[in-house]
Amino acid sequence: MSESVAPAPAEHGWAKLILAVLAFVLVPTIPQFRAVLPVEQTLGLLVPALAACFVVGWWAGGRLTVALLFLALAVYAVVQPPSEPSVFANLQRGWSLLLAGAFGLVCLFGVRRPLFVRALVALGIALALALVMSQLGPVRSTEVHTAVQTELTRRNAETMSTLDAFIGQYPDDWKALVQKVPRLDSLPAETQVQLGVLATAGTSLYPSLLLLESLAALAIAWAVYHRLGRARLGPPLAPLREFRFNDQLVWGLIVGLTLVFLPTLSAFESFGRNLLVFFGALYAMRGLGVLSWFLAPKVLAVAAVIGFVMLWAPFLNVVAVLGFMSLALAAFGLGLGDTWADWRNRARPTS
Repeated sequence: MSESVAPAPAEHGWAKLILAVLAFVLVPTIPQFRAVLPVEQTLGLLVPALAACFVVGWWAGGRLTVALLFLALAVYAVVQPPSEPSVFANLQRGWSLLLAGAFGLVCLFGVRRPLFVRALVALGIALALALVMSQLGPVRSTEVHTAVQTELTRRNAETMSTLDAFIGQYPDDWKALVQKVPRLDSLPAETQVQLGVLATAGTSLYPSLLLLESLAALAIAWAVYHRLGRARLGPPLAPLREFRFNDQLVWGLIVGLTLVFLPTLSAFESFGRNLLVFFGALYAMRGLGVLSWFLAPKVLAVAAVIGFVMLWAPFLNVVAVLGFMSLALAAFGLGLGDTWADWRNRARPTS
């Protein structure tokens, strides 16, 4: 066994973490997000990553029984048969195992690295292994694209079937509701078109979206572990207001823009779009950190909770989506500008 890491008291503060877990688990079940996000059952990403943390924690001096418990939960989550057996379900389980294994190895040999660096390295290792396996294994990269497209189409069909069944079950109530709100009459058709557009985008951008979901799973697993585990695996997870990363990552955006807009590189346009989505999301998170630094405490958290609740309400969900999109664009601009302006090292406004 390796040299033990000094035991550290468990980190405190469950409220924000519980909200993050709920959002991570529930948001992908909203029909519009189901149509675009690769992983719908995100516990399949979270539980193996959490098990990897506890196994490394045991190696660093933690409790073996707790590590075995979470390892058993991870095995159960992975071997449990999916509701709809498919190539996509097998690919999803394979990715969760690659991700957890890569993250465990990085945590084992990179004790002093911060979480963000470990997570990026783990994503790189898992992605490289997945690419090699796609060339040598039974499922080729083109078949992966088809599997994702088939899965998103199935989810949309399931959503429309549920909506049509609801309308058919309560025809009189639906007719009365349409008379009060005539716009509802076109809701099924508009929803089907909207889901189709989202599924097309999700099929094209599934690599970057999968990496972003995986990054979120690793961050949540890290936070949960350090509230339950006995041995610390590394530096504590910094609050959002302090989130930043190496400014050299801006080259990810630059390369993505070059591949998307340079006509001679049109063959790599899809790869460029995925780079823009992935690194754009990272810079948006950095921008949210800048906002959190200057705003009053808990303002962003309260706004996020209100927007999340609005996502479940008819009509209001459109307002919530537009609000989140506007916030994301503003945060991206702030995050990208922070590369050169370093907003948080400037004096706070006194007014």
